[in-house]
Amino acid sequence: MILTMGTHIAPASAADFHQVVADHSRYWGERDLRSLHLLALVQEFGPTCLVARAEDGIRGYVFGFVTPGGTGYVHLIATRDDARGTGLGRRLYAAFAEAAGRHGARRLKAITSVGNTGSVAFHRRLGFDARTVDDYDGAGRPMVVFHRDLPLDGPRP
Repeated sequence: MILTMGTHIAPASAADFHQVVADHSRYWGERDLRSLHLLALVQEFGPTCLVARAEDGIRGYVFGFVTPGGTGYVHLIATRDDARGTGLGRRLYAAFAEAAGRHGARRLKAITSVGNTGSVAFHRRLGFDARTVDDYDGAGRPMVVFHRDLPLDGPRP
């Protein structure tokens, strides 16, 4: 558990997952990404599915896992609308990197849609390289693919 400025980051529970889905628009606005929220990730990869809790609820979360090849894959990361710009996303990534490293990760990976300029900028600020891969998510569906070696405080690509 990581405690920072009244917010503590800890593994997500099933109840946390359901709360995040219920409050979906607070994290994602008009974009409906509920179909990407998989309770199985929390159930099977609990140590790398994290929530940032405060007295007023869940301010952010990261759901991810470690692949057999040593990649910590971030499936979803989001901060609540009133927690943006506070550094919480960076702290969630740091907590995920630490948890993934304990489970053998040597690098991090994430993807986003080509039009998600906010995500691209965020990942670049964290030192990820970003490249667009055509047909990554099926024919005619390019995605931006991010890679970053661990540790996060080490040399950047």
